[in-house]
Amino acid sequence: MGWWNRESVDRPQWVFDPLAGVGPLRFGMDSDEVEAALGEVLNSASQVARNGSFWVRYGDLGVTTLYAPGMLLAAVAIDAMDGPTVRLADIELIDRVPSEVRADIHGLAHRQQVTVGMNWGGDPEVAAWGLSMGAAQAWEPSAGGNVRRTDRAISQALMVAPELAEDPYGTDLVTLWRDIGEQPANPGDWPVTAERDRRHWAWTPLECVGPLRFGMSPQQVAAALGGEAPAARRGHAPHYWYRTSEPWCLNEDRFDGAGVTAHYGYQEGVPILGAVTVHGRTGPQVSFDGIDLIGRTVTAVDAALFQRAEDEEMGLVIGCSGDLGPDGLNMYVRSARAGDVMVSEARFCVADWEDHG
Repeated sequence: MGWWNRESVDRPQWVFDPLAGVGPLRFGMDSDEVEAALGEVLNSASQVARNGSFWVRYGDLGVTTLYAPGMLLAAVAIDAMDGPTVRLADIELIDRVPSEVRADIHGLAHRQQVTVGMNWGGDPEVAAWGLSMGAAQAWEPSAGGNVRRTDRAISQALMVAPELAEDPYGTDLVTLWRDIGEQPANPGDWPVTAERDRRHWAWTPLECVGPLRFGMSPQQVAAALGGEAPAARRGHAPHYWYRTSEPWCLNEDRFDGAGVTAHYGYQEGVPILGAVTVHGRTGPQVSFDGIDLIGRTVTAVDAALFQRAEDEEMGLVIGCSGDLGPDGLNMYVRSARAGDVMVSEARFCVADWEDHG
């Protein structure tokens, strides 16, 4: 059952037992024991690595279980929107304002005399408990019976066994499930560039955004951005999950100075620019028919697009992550976290680009 069809009283209520387990799940269980503990819950996705580790996602429950080689449970991830509520002592960990959870965690840690660290996303991480916090965008039911984005970030969590507790996101098991190696490390704050300090870029749909023209090579992209070197590059081997030695393919370059990410497709084996994401917190301003798309509240941009669609009979399409965009222009308004809130960013694509999140 999805969260939009679930009454609040129906949301499972779990207790986190640090380094031992959460709810009915105990670290060290095998997959059959996990299935029995969860009851009649179907998994919606799973993947297996060559080293024997694997993960299973239970979409209706909002839980992902991660198994170390040997098929033993070593970590559990709880979704912000549709996962169980989880209590640690007197703290509710899930579906709350992230800064409030952070304050509560620091308070409990002080009382228990344990150290609170910070993970890659700028959220609390406590090795003594095997806990690493995170956040996701909150959604809500709309008047029409659908769901819509809000401007709020809400808390989610990863709980791990003792062998992963010192650095969960630095372990192979967690990295295979969620590779954050190319993500910018967050020092714990989320500065948003003021509108007056943003550059303004023009956008020609399906052709270019600012100085970046679709079809450019990675070298041409860097030159167009004033010679800026990528802060990070993300790519893959054709069968990355199995860590083969096949040739590495470039997927994207992140340019922190420009506030954009360049995404590449391949033409005759050569990477060419197929899409550009303009970052919500730091990127240049880009407008569509008088609507500023970058660095605003997500709901304001969504409302403006809906209004334009009603006034001018423009079609709207929804991307794979719920992102909204004008029909036929292959542009999607996305969202980026800025602490406890979300701000708008946008991805601009060539005509045949298939966006996958």
